[in-house]
Amino acid sequence: MRIPRFFRNVLIGIPIGIAFCDTVGYVARVDGISMQPALNPDLRYPDYVFLNRWAIRNRNVQRGDIVCIVSPKVPNQTLIKRVVGLPGDIIGTHGYKISAVQVWKRYVEVPEGHCWLQGDHIGHSMDSNTFGPISLGLVTAKATHIVWPPSRWQQLQATKPNYESC
Repeated sequence: MRIPRFFRNVLIGIPIGIAFCDTVGYVARVDGISMQPALNPDLRYPDYVFLNRWAIRNRNVQRGDIVCIVSPKVPNQTLIKRVVGLPGDIIGTHGYKISAVQVWKRYVEVPEGHCWLQGDHIGHSMDSNTFGPISLGLVTAKATHIVWPPSRWQQLQATKPNYESC
């Protein structure tokens, strides 16, 4: 009698868990140094963040939010970066080159339906300075809380990083 109940619970639990992860959010490990010092200040103890899918269901992102995106260069890779610019903003770049002509652009206007993302650790981040403005459709979640390690439990605030933008 226990085995059928167990399988029934599994058959019910798996779809509920998948629906929760797809709709509400999930916990993910942050790798690398691109978001230091906000995330992973000590690489020996990497941060785990709650990626809130519900928070971006209407593509409502604000300057300073830390978001998770599908990489425009490697589609099976996800990146966590900070929103620096929204549609219509003029952003001071850090080495952005238009690939077709290899012309360096000091300032870029963020087009409609896009945002400009940067890692907090300039020069150590694959971000909009590498691949340009990001379609808001590539934003999959907003990082709202650090959930591990316990010494770093906190809500992530939308803050302006130390680098300059227009």
